[in-house]
Amino acid sequence: MKIAFAKPEQPTSGTFVVGVLEDRKFTPAAASLDKKTGGVLTRAMGASRFKGRKDDMLEILAPKGVSVARVLLIGLGKVDKLDALKLQDLGGRIVAQLNRAGESVATLPVENLPGAPLQAPEMAANIAFGARLRAYRFDKYRTREKEENKPTLRALNLMATDVAGARKAFAPLDRIADAIYVTRDLVSEPPNVIYPQSLAERCRRLTAFGIKVEILDEKQLAKLGMNALLGVGQGSANPPRVVVMRWDGAPKAKDKRPLALCGKGVTFDTGGISIKPSAGMEDMKWDMAGSGVVIGAIEALAARRAKVNAVGVVGLVENMPSGTAQRPSDIVKSLSGRTIEVLNTDAEGRLVLADVLWYTQDRFKPKAMIDLATLTGAVIVALGNEYAGIMSNNDELTERLIAAGKAVNERLWRLPLGDAYDRDIDSDVADVKNISSNRGAGSTIGGQFLNRFVNDVPWAHLDIAGVAWSKKDAPTVPKGATAFGVRLLERFVADHYEET
Repeated sequence: MKIAFAKPEQPTSGTFVVGVLEDRKFTPAAASLDKKTGGVLTRAMGASRFKGRKDDMLEILAPKGVSVARVLLIGLGKVDKLDALKLQDLGGRIVAQLNRAGESVATLPVENLPGAPLQAPEMAANIAFGARLRAYRFDKYRTREKEENKPTLRALNLMATDVAGARKAFAPLDRIADAIYVTRDLVSEPPNVIYPQSLAERCRRLTAFGIKVEILDEKQLAKLGMNALLGVGQGSANPPRVVVMRWDGAPKAKDKRPLALCGKGVTFDTGGISIKPSAGMEDMKWDMAGSGVVIGAIEALAARRAKVNAVGVVGLVENMPSGTAQRPSDIVKSLSGRTIEVLNTDAEGRLVLADVLWYTQDRFKPKAMIDLATLTGAVIVALGNEYAGIMSNNDELTERLIAAGKAVNERLWRLPLGDAYDRDIDSDVADVKNISSNRGAGSTIGGQFLNRFVNDVPWAHLDIAGVAWSKKDAPTVPKGATAFGVRLLERFVADHYEET
């Protein structure tokens, strides 16, 4: 779908989309159209339940006085609530509705509205951003799709008096949308296409943005001593990889220490010897979503030339059962030197991250470190599919991440860490065991395990198991891979870590 910005003019084809505020208050464009059509909009609203609330829509076919095929009235709600998120949702809802209607071209005038939080250029940019996010579709492998199921909308034209201002406001959002598409693509790919080596190789494309990409193979990982990570992948024919991605966007910064983003990249998780039930195992292709988010976030920062030094480190493995697979009760020596008793091979993500976190803090001495992982099913039991869990050793870092998530509607809920939980992962035969002695507080136990491999660096763990994949459509997130975390991290950096 092509998005364009242009000067206001009367459209001659397709759908003309006009906004109506709550209580059926016309915007200037809607009032002008109503007058031109002899009150068609007023009569149509009077014969319907359309009130101009934020989720209201009303389609009017071929009204007299205009040459377009249809008019779509879209509710804006209260003018003082028209913030960036509401406008992004508006763009997404327009795209979804027009695809359902089979429309190919649409035009939407965007005007300054007294009392609105944003001016017209920023309003147009956010509507366009939401439209791009909703227009995403993973159809790479569809070869026999029914015509009626294909999206039809080819062009969305946003009319604004300040075209240059709208384009300028949209440019960084457009780059973020590109990065979100990359993450959604990676998470959507099947495991015969995305496995440790192939995912690592896909990271090489980031060099086009000025990102330095380094790939560590299994021999290098063994030499370093990443035995916890290697143990997870030892049952697979696809050997592990660790990818380091460096964006040095603030080379003259007084504090050159980077912000570190770490991602769990289990490209397929059978559970290993502690094998999962077959029902639903196909979902485990997206157990690498944490790594996909880190890849997308690093791209987003580099694409908009963020003035920050950032490093992304992802641990990529495939967890398979075989004659060489890790066994329950195996003991491995992690990169930190700590020994881990592996009581459950399906608690594998924390083993991968144990080595990745230690490697990252030891090599890069980051000012802060954030990991993202589809770590536990328990976080879905606790929070459902609306919030990701956050665990941290630093209150300020937590508050900043929660605020960034709220700003972009990728919400976090803090879960506890503490000594009582820590004692529950003490092992009788090693330094730590990878599961607790009972089933309680499963998400916290995962975070508590990771905390042992962090030391004193400000650190936060985001358990995104409940939000990495959606089984229903939302205004800016179509069903499937969500890329939850890309926008959150980009906003977090923009708010707190960029050099001025």
